[in-house]
Amino acid sequence: MTDNILAATEDLLSVVVIVCFIGVAISLAFLLYRVIAGPTQPDRAVALDAIGINLMGLAGLLAIHIVTTKLNDVILLIGILAFLSTLAIAKYLEKGVIIDRDLD
Repeated sequence: MTDNILAATEDLLSVVVIVCFIGVAISLAFLLYRVIAGPTQPDRAVALDAIGINLMGLAGLLAIHIVTTKLNDVILLIGILAFLSTLAIAKYLEKGVIIDRDLD
């Protein structure tokens, strides 16, 4: 009885993970379109930030699919890099430069 429930749960989990992979892939395609054809620079910046979040989700789904905890560090690294890139893009959009240099 419990073997049947465990097998059904594993089958359901694999189907859900595959459906989520497809959903994230579609989301990434739409976000890539927004990055390329975005009407304004802030729209492109938000789309790039959302791509970083989707990549974190994709790595999490991959960790679930292959049953490992090795990708947790990759998820954290993607999050840190996405945050830093969002800060750099926001500073560039606000001031026009990323690194301020006072040559006085």
